[in-house]
Amino acid sequence: MTRFATSFFHPQLIDSLQDYSRQRLVRDVGAGITVGVVALPLAMAFAIASGLKPEAGLFTAIIAGFLISALGGSRVQIGGPAGAFIVIVYGIVERYGLANLILATAMSGVLLFLMGLFRLGTLIRFIPVAVVIGFTNGIAVLIMLSQIKDFLGLKTGAMPADFFGILHSLSQHLHTTNLAALLVALGSLSLLVGWMRLGRRLEGSRYQWVSMVPGSIIALVFATLACMGLSLPVETIGSKYGGIAADMPGLQWPEFSWDSARFLLMPTLTLALLGAIESLLCARIADGMIGDRHNPNQELMAQGVANFVTPFFGGMPATGTIARTVTNIKSGGTSPIAGMVHALTLLAVVLVAAPLAGHIPLAALAAILMFVAWNMGEWREFLHLRQFRMPYRITLLAVFFLTVVFDLTVAVEVGLVAACLTFIYRISSLSRSEAVTCKQHPTLAGHEDHIQAWRLYGALFFGAVKLIEEIEDKISRPVLVVDLKNVIYIDSTGVDALIHLIDTCHKKQLRLIVCGLQHQPLDIARRSGMLTLLDGQLEPDLPTGLKRAVSWLTAAPSKMAPFR
Repeated sequence: MTRFATSFFHPQLIDSLQDYSRQRLVRDVGAGITVGVVALPLAMAFAIASGLKPEAGLFTAIIAGFLISALGGSRVQIGGPAGAFIVIVYGIVERYGLANLILATAMSGVLLFLMGLFRLGTLIRFIPVAVVIGFTNGIAVLIMLSQIKDFLGLKTGAMPADFFGILHSLSQHLHTTNLAALLVALGSLSLLVGWMRLGRRLEGSRYQWVSMVPGSIIALVFATLACMGLSLPVETIGSKYGGIAADMPGLQWPEFSWDSARFLLMPTLTLALLGAIESLLCARIADGMIGDRHNPNQELMAQGVANFVTPFFGGMPATGTIARTVTNIKSGGTSPIAGMVHALTLLAVVLVAAPLAGHIPLAALAAILMFVAWNMGEWREFLHLRQFRMPYRITLLAVFFLTVVFDLTVAVEVGLVAACLTFIYRISSLSRSEAVTCKQHPTLAGHEDHIQAWRLYGALFFGAVKLIEEIEDKISRPVLVVDLKNVIYIDSTGVDALIHLIDTCHKKQLRLIVCGLQHQPLDIARRSGMLTLLDGQLEPDLPTGLKRAVSWLTAAPSKMAPFR
């Protein structure tokens, strides 16, 4: 029983502790504290942008961050709230309320755990890059659009969740722009960009430690001090949310409404897919940086546990985060201990310095999210679209457009359908048939008027059965030879098409020889009963099949025996 349990649930933490040392502990603690400082403003900003209180982001970073590191399949991945969830979370809160957000998040956690349990982690890699880039860029645009309100300090009240509603609300309240808030936002954004460029220039020098200091913290500190010192009339966390309570998160068990919860299936599926994609993409990036390989199924199970537990303690959806994971690696993190220290660091900040967070201006947080959203997008992919085929362009642009204008759930649905159709089209285009000539097989010489031979390649599935139909339409000779040696896969539709071909030959009293059935095609032919219909008409390869066809002709040159 123990061996079975460890075979399907085996956190990376267990392996990391086997050869653990004091030096690695020092590096992990230092990296964890650094990542905790980086995560502080991002966690609050993501929660506020999602329509939640800032502590929701902090509690998520603490609880989910600890669980993902302790139970995950990556040595260095850091989990917590992410920008990818902002749009979908805001929409769920706006339409269904906070109670159903808790339900949707917990349900997505169950789905994530089941995906890992049934070893579906590798299937996430089959989602095309066009779909991922399309909704990532679309989310980035929506994040920037949602932050215009606080960036300009507009007095709009609650913002709508849909694209056109946001544009209408912004246009109606543009005259309420707060110049002080705009200056704070522009100053914070300029400081973020400048600090990032300064850090790049100092890499490799004696002052490279500057690049280790997060620019978001620098911008947040300067913006807060400026607002307090100059008494600027800008909205802060304290003025809007009443500050952050210096308390441990407590268990919440809200009342659920089945009337609204039954509509949460697609939002739940979207949360699960986004969480899986984000976490596994982040883990793959981390693998490339440290020369390791994560366990995708274990990572999904850890994400599932975290997303099931966190919402009942005031949290929001969580996943692996690229910015914090990269910071962890660059700071020297070597094991999941660093991620656990990052969560404990945030907990210490909440318990000790929570009252100070009330003075943070929302305009500075908006600038940080603008910066994060810009770096989150793959904008150069739009410039490189000419290098790709039309299906790739259509899929990317369609998912991007639907994400921005309509709904992220619709975009994911359409993107996956488009990806499936594109895949089916490409696989079917790889399947082909060719007529066999006497130049290829001299055995046919002198018998072309009586023997018709075809060779098939690729996969004979529902998207490629037209190959069999074309052969069936072109039957014009008393003997038909079909070579399936180069067919690697046949599905039930392909078998039905072959059986129909056998039946057609029977009705027309033609001889049929099938050659080269092996591996999976032979197995499904046996299970479907097709081999019984081909009794005496099956040959191991094309040369043998052609020789048998010629022997039939020489045995009865004037009149072929009827097909049986």
